[in-house]
Order: sequence, then structure tokens, then C-alpha cells
Amino acid sequence: MATNTELAQQVLDALSAHDLEALRGIWADDVVERFPDKTCRGKDELAAYFADLFAALPDFRMEKVSAVEEGDTVFVRWRMTGTHTGAQFSGIDATGKAIALDGMDEITFRDGKMAHNFVVFDQMEVGRQLGLLPPDGSPPDRALKAAFNAKTKIVEMIGEIRR
Repeated sequence: MATNTELAQQVLDALSAHDLEALRGIWADDVVERFPDKTCRGKDELAAYFADLFAALPDFRMEKVSAVEEGDTVFVRWRMTGTHTGAQFSGIDATGKAIALDGMDEITFRDGKMAHNFVVFDQMEVGRQLGLLPPDGSPPDRALKAAFNAKTKIVEMIGEIRR
């Protein structure tokens, strides 16, 4: 029988291979995966999420950087790469931009199946790499932050006037 760390590696390998059937074999029927932008419940919803991701990033790959196992839970630090040259994803048309992203999963296994996964990664970094947000510290970034801060001050002043 595989250790939970070995099972976590099987998940990463299946993701890199875009092998939804292998993933379905690893996921518990009632699997829950919580991403920063969405929570998927059950094999079908999770498979649809990854099918869309693979269509958007045809060269999607995940590599384990490190893993720590404690009981039924494995914490995996990973590096994801891909290029947004395929289909639309999360409402965003293909940008042609490469993504290289670090993140972590907290995967809980039950009876040799992935029951729950809590995924952590920097969505602002994804936005910057896709070109949705300007690079941090760039003139457009400073202008965007200044406009946001001005809006915040206006809202505060309106609140004070209404009191």
C-alpha cells in the first residue's frame, strides 16, 4: 500500500499527464478541493475544472518541490508551469503568456483516496503573469494603486459626511 506522500505524488503525476481517469481513481467519491477562486465538490465537478484548465494551458505541468506527511495529511509545496495558449479559462481568453507559479496543497487522504485538498497560490501573481494586472511596482501598477487609494479616501469622506 502506498504512503500518503506517494499518493500525493500520484496526484501531481496525473495532473502533469492530464490524466483525468487516473485522477478519478485517486479521488474519493465525495472529494472536496478548495482553490483560491472556487470550491469543487465530487469527482465530476473536479474533473470538469481540470479539463478546463488543461484546455486553457495545454502544456500544464506540476512538480513537487517538497512534501511533509502527518497522519492522513500531506503538505506539498509545488511549482506549476504552463502557457495560456488554449481555450478560455475563468472567463479569460488565451493570452499566450507563460505562467510559472509556486503554491501549496494540504491534501487529506481517507482509505487511500484523496478526500480533501486545500490549495494555496498567489492569484495576483497569476493575474500579473497573464497580463491582467500590471507588474508590481511598474508605473501602471503605481497608478492603479493611487486610483484605488483615492477611491478609498472618497468613500471614507462620504461616510464621514453622512454621520
